[in-house]
Amino acid sequence: MKAEIYNREGNPTGEKMDLPESIFATPLNEHVIYLCVKAQLANKRQGTHASKNRSAVRGGGKKPWRQKGRGVARAGTNRSPLWIGGGRVFGPQPRDYSQKVNKKVKKLARRSVLAEKFREGKLKILQDFSVETGKTKEFMPILSSLEIGKDKALILTAELDRNLVQATSNVPRVKTMRADLVSTYDLVNTKSIFIQQGAIAKLEEVLA
Repeated sequence: MKAEIYNREGNPTGEKMDLPESIFATPLNEHVIYLCVKAQLANKRQGTHASKNRSAVRGGGKKPWRQKGRGVARAGTNRSPLWIGGGRVFGPQPRDYSQKVNKKVKKLARRSVLAEKFREGKLKILQDFSVETGKTKEFMPILSSLEIGKDKALILTAELDRNLVQATSNVPRVKTMRADLVSTYDLVNTKSIFIQQGAIAKLEEVLA
């Protein structure tokens, strides 16, 4: 399985690269992708929401009025959920939303998304490049040459390139990260994926 290599100007170099079939020949498995995305979004939830029940609300120590003789409903505390300022019945309480997904399932999901993006023509292999400074204006010519437009794009590098990360951080639709740290949600939540040539070996090492 071969793929065309593009330069930073978005033009094909004429060279082709062998892609590992263990990754890019993986059939689409929507269910494992769903499991991984759902788990990642759930794990981001803090779960710190809370409301006070009748035992947590301040006050309520004294019986508001005597049991009989007033011609009104009996009441034992002014912190009852029926009263204004009372506790809440069955309100939200702190909880842990985290979900566990097996490592093999996570790897299969990432391989499945990468292979499907490649089949759809939304994944390109770029020559290894870097920017001299972390200024966004240096990255903008590369951005326009790749014809990303207003769509989301993900750039995967072999190693952490701080200048490139800083240069793309001010572009809201572009994200740069190491290939071995990419998640299923990162791959799904983008339209175009650009993988630097040196990052293919890193992906194969992590996912194959």
